[in-house]
Amino acid sequence: MRRRPVVRVLAAGCAATLAASLALAPPASAANPIITTIYTADPAPLVVGNTMYIYAGRDEAPAGTNNFVMREWHVLSSTDAANWTHHGARANIGTFGWAGADAWASEVEHRNGRYYWYTSVNGNGPGWMNIGVAVADSPLGPFTDAKGGPLISDSTPNSAPLNIDPTVFVDDDGQAYLYWGGYWGARAVRLASNMIDTVGPVVTPQGLTHFWEAPFMFKRNGLYYMIYAANDTQGCVTSSSYACQRYATATNPMGPWTHRGVVLGQVSSTTNHAGVAQLNGQWYMVYHNANAPGGGNFRRSVAVDRMYFNADGTIVPVVQTSTGPPPNPGGGGSQPPAGTNLAPSATAYTSYVSAWESLAAINNGGVPASSADRSHLAYGNWPQQGTQWIEYRWPTTRSINRTATYWFDDDQGIDLPASCQVQYWNGSAYLPVPGQSTCGVAGNTYNVTTFSPVSTTRLRLSITSRSGYSTGVLEWMALQS
Repeated sequence: MRRRPVVRVLAAGCAATLAASLALAPPASAANPIITTIYTADPAPLVVGNTMYIYAGRDEAPAGTNNFVMREWHVLSSTDAANWTHHGARANIGTFGWAGADAWASEVEHRNGRYYWYTSVNGNGPGWMNIGVAVADSPLGPFTDAKGGPLISDSTPNSAPLNIDPTVFVDDDGQAYLYWGGYWGARAVRLASNMIDTVGPVVTPQGLTHFWEAPFMFKRNGLYYMIYAANDTQGCVTSSSYACQRYATATNPMGPWTHRGVVLGQVSSTTNHAGVAQLNGQWYMVYHNANAPGGGNFRRSVAVDRMYFNADGTIVPVVQTSTGPPPNPGGGGSQPPAGTNLAPSATAYTSYVSAWESLAAINNGGVPASSADRSHLAYGNWPQQGTQWIEYRWPTTRSINRTATYWFDDDQGIDLPASCQVQYWNGSAYLPVPGQSTCGVAGNTYNVTTFSPVSTTRLRLSITSRSGYSTGVLEWMALQS
């Protein structure tokens, strides 16, 4: 907390790999690309507990070679998304006895205590690229061929023009889905519970506007998201030799999809392949570029940057950085309280928000490390003083009995408030919630306010500032026990 106000300034392998490749490298320094000792590409993230794993192919093309040379897949891990440990090659084309070349894009999915590694690989049989699947009991392996042959090949009815770039998603009901494809041909199919067989017909998903390759699927707040590479020049890239990442959303995992726009612009390599994951309350995009020393279109490197959502669920375009994200060990002075947080499904409103701050911060699911942590965006109402408010509105009635507020304190013109009060809409006016406990104003922690359950479509937090200061919020949770 500050002692005086300050004028606010707006800142302009195979399962048995060689021991050497299994040895843990020391954590890399926080920077983009996240590893420069080798070239890596086509990253796919997987979060297990408080650890993010990135599975990526290795680019081995010598300088001046204008072709992909890829024979193995590597694994990196981090508990803070900034400092990464390289675990070496954990699978390669030798993992699949039926394969002969091309360790292209892959993804790992966790189910029933096992880890399934879906890969793009060139089989020895007729046709070109296939999708194989290996399995392990640990995210680091050892991985072995789970099927003894391709899961998807050119002989699969309605297969893609190029069977590459698998993404697998297991929904809350346990149903698994596989999307894949290249050469403008996206495909989708359901997977059996064993994760190595398909169920039903292969379909061509609708609505993935300008799809080229590299799908990646995830879910947030009940909405399905698909990011994918596109190479159109209609707001995507300057030349069709390059690619951007577009995205679409759906209310059903098999679509139809609604195109939403570009989420990652053109990178320094011609290809553009990305994945999305949430670690310690923060969303991240992993992707590749050609920014490592000696890099190029066939010598790519994995990068990581933070990703944010607007209040309506759309994605804020990702900003590419050379520094990478700051360390995010999660939690800071406290972890979010337990319970169902209804805030992400609400639309946020406020009496005032500074032009350089973001109302989206209050319900984007970020876990602040401190009251000064801007890494998940921040809401502030400088230069307003006195009483201001933030508010959630839902389309239908919600039952709520607690809130948790993490205050923003920027050590300048925004300070911890003098007081606050939780209010609800009774259909015609805002009233204090009944049985309200103290509305806490402590810094660097979640201030939990309990009250008798209310059924309402609107919840408001009225905030009164200290004399000479404005107020701000990093996260405001509306909880249902």
